[in-house]
Amino acid sequence: MQGVSEETTTGVHRLYEMQEAGTLLFPAINVNDSVTKSKFDNLYGCRHSLVDGLMRATDVMLGGKVVVVCGYGDVGKGCCQSLRGQGTRIVVTEIDPICALQAAMEGYSVLTLDDVVETADIFITATGNTNIITAQHMARMKDKAIIGNIGHFDNEIDMAGLKKVKGIRRTNIKPQYDMWTFPDGADRRSHSVLILAEGRLLNLGCATGHPSFVMSNSFTNQTIAQDRVGDQPVQVPEKSLRSSQAPGREGRPAAPGQDWREN
Repeated sequence: MQGVSEETTTGVHRLYEMQEAGTLLFPAINVNDSVTKSKFDNLYGCRHSLVDGLMRATDVMLGGKVVVVCGYGDVGKGCCQSLRGQGTRIVVTEIDPICALQAAMEGYSVLTLDDVVETADIFITATGNTNIITAQHMARMKDKAIIGNIGHFDNEIDMAGLKKVKGIRRTNIKPQYDMWTFPDGADRRSHSVLILAEGRLLNLGCATGHPSFVMSNSFTNQTIAQDRVGDQPVQVPEKSLRSSQAPGREGRPAAPGQDWREN
C-alpha cells in the first residue's frame, strides 16, 4: 500500500491521533480540510439531505416542532439552516465556545441536552463523537420523540445501550424506521421513541444522501489525492500532517472526552 486519502472529519482526526501516537505507518492525505469538501459537502450537502431523510421516513409536519441539533460544526450549521426553513424551533448543544457563540449569533437557543431532553420533539446528532444521546436520555424523552444521526457512525446514539434496557420492545414501522417502547414504570406510563436508520446516517438510510453536485466536489479531491499517492508517494513527515490552512474551528481536535465537530 502506497498511502491513503481520508475525506471525513472524524476519520482525519483519527489519523492525526495515530500519527501523534506513532502508529500511522503509511502516508495519508487529508482531503477533508479542502474547502471544496468540508465547506460544501458538510454544510450544503447536509442542508439538503437532513430534512429529506426526516420527511421521507416520518411524514411528520416539522413546522413548530422543537428540534435539538447536537453539534454546530459545518454539518450542524447546514442542518440548522434547513430546519429553520421548515419553521422548526431549534436548540443547539455545543461544547466548543466559538461554535456555541456562532449558534447564538444566528438566533438559536444554546442549551445542554439535559435542559431539553424531556420536552423536545426531534433530536439530531451531528458531532462525530460517541454516546451523545444515551439510553438514559432516551428513557427521559417525551412519548414518540424522533431521534436521528447525521454525524458519523451509529454510536452517537447509544443503540447498544438501548438494546440492553430490560423490557425494551422494538417495533419496525417501515424500513429504516423503528419504534422502541420502554416498559411501564412506577413513576410514568410506558413511552416510545422513534429512531431513524438504526442510529446510522439518516440521510443515507432514509433518503439518497447528498446531491451529486456537492459530492462531485468531494470526490474530485479524492481523485486528485489518489493520483498524487499513486504517482508520487507522499513521505510521512516527522511532525503533524495537519494542514497549515485553518478551515475553521472544525479543523482542530477536541480534548479527550469532548466531541468532534462532525463527520
